[in-house]
Amino acid sequence: MKVLVLAAGYATRLYPLTKHYPKPLLKVGERPIIDYILEKLNKIEEIDEIIVVTNSKFITYFRKWAKGLKIKKKISLVDDLTQDLNDRRGAVGDMDFAINNKHIKEDLLVVGGDNLFDGRLNDFITFAYAKRPAPVIGAYNIKELPAAKKYGVMKLDKKNKVVDFQEKPKRPKSKLVAMCLYFFPKEKLGLIREYLDTCHEKHDATGFYIDWLRKKEPVYGFVFSKKWFDIGDSKFYRKAQETFLK
Repeated sequence: MKVLVLAAGYATRLYPLTKHYPKPLLKVGERPIIDYILEKLNKIEEIDEIIVVTNSKFITYFRKWAKGLKIKKKISLVDDLTQDLNDRRGAVGDMDFAINNKHIKEDLLVVGGDNLFDGRLNDFITFAYAKRPAPVIGAYNIKELPAAKKYGVMKLDKKNKVVDFQEKPKRPKSKLVAMCLYFFPKEKLGLIREYLDTCHEKHDATGFYIDWLRKKEPVYGFVFSKKWFDIGDSKFYRKAQETFLK
């Protein structure tokens, strides 16, 4: 299995912190956000390579970071060849770019480089293998409907199949939101390119892809408990710094 860590965004909502520095390398405690993700990935036996896709503006920072890593997994960096917000590929575009750049033909685990969560990633992988060849996404009960407006909102049936999905709805129907965590079996990787060829404008938020995908194929959700932080703005970054390590 390959892992793709999405780290090519420009994080404008965190300016000025991220105007000249990549969000995944911001620290929570004494460590960059991305280190907590790699710590979990390093424990999964099936993973043979972790690929971090970033951009031309920030790749120098990631090269310096990668030199100091002490993990057993192979780490690769991919430059998506963008320089700023105006020419960004978006999350779905970066997935497609990395798949082609690295010639990925194995099962693919995709995780956002700004996600902090307590749940066991091994449990997610076990669930995903049980559902293959269906894609699986990570889900979290955010507990308050107003807070769900900022995320992809889903409903699951009794078998955990995604039966409804809306990207950042004005009136959420559920408190269950999508984390930036996806398992795409190798048989389904070609659907990412099909989506990009079909939907020419919605490349940024992966939620649009998931909504399109679940209408074509069965897609399942694995619900995480404990703590999860999607560090999208300064408020959530401060909250993560205050409470995640506790």
